[in-house]
Amino acid sequence: MQRRQLLGHSAALAAGALLAGCGFQLQRPPELPFRTIALTGFNPRSPLLAELRSRLGNTQLTENPAQAEVVLQALTDARERSVVATTAAGQVREVQLRSRFNFRVQARGGRVLLPPSELLLTRDMSYNETAALAKEQEEAQLYRAMEADIAQQVLRRLAAVQPA
Repeated sequence: MQRRQLLGHSAALAAGALLAGCGFQLQRPPELPFRTIALTGFNPRSPLLAELRSRLGNTQLTENPAQAEVVLQALTDARERSVVATTAAGQVREVQLRSRFNFRVQARGGRVLLPPSELLLTRDMSYNETAALAKEQEEAQLYRAMEADIAQQVLRRLAAVQPA
């Protein structure tokens, strides 16, 4: 091996040893204190529903709320878009994107584990009519990122409930 390659391998090993020594771990989904969950009140094509389903890990998803230990009920799952700034000619220059999720969590017998709660995320996005297609893709990407963030926040809240 050349000296440069040997130094590169040594640096990679040293970095790995330092990360292992500091307790670094890849982010994992939170461990949920129940085995089954029902997700109700969602639009069947909701991107947030799909995100939550993909992040449930070992928790079994059931369609029947009577069979689930915990029921997560979506009260509101909405995407909102509003114009924040325009030019003197009336052209849109900035929009604000909002992802709003209201939900509550109940145990099998109807006991409230989490009262109605709202998660609201906003992102500002510049807009240019000449790049409308690119801005449409950017908007979709921002909504996906907000929904992933909301799903992670919901899972952290679910990890803190005590269903029994």
